[in-house]
Amino acid sequence: MADILKMFKVITKALFGKTACGMYPVKPAKVYPNTRGHIEIEKEKCILCTICDKRCPTHAIHVDREGHQWAIDRYKCIYCGRCVEVCPKKCLHMANSYSAPHPKKELETFDVPPVQTKKAEETK
Repeated sequence: MADILKMFKVITKALFGKTACGMYPVKPAKVYPNTRGHIEIEKEKCILCTICDKRCPTHAIHVDREGHQWAIDRYKCIYCGRCVEVCPKKCLHMANSYSAPHPKKELETFDVPPVQTKKAEETK
């Protein structure tokens, strides 16, 4: 009988109590100082070295050296921060906010300007 009363209490609380779900994205989630948010790139610093692509455990990052593009699949990213740790130019950062919701899976692509080498600068 005690089990039935416990179950009735849980059901009543679920039906008439306050909801546990937030109204995200209408009401933004609370962000704490150490929150791991989405990955951001400073395109001007990136040299398309492909280290972040190779070290990403979920293969969420794709680097196209010939096309000068850096892309991330936000649905695959687990926000571990490994790409930020291994970036030699420190052009990747972990923002303190979550990614905006997207209606379908697609790569978020960034056009990276070509890197000027010393030889190219000397010939000018």
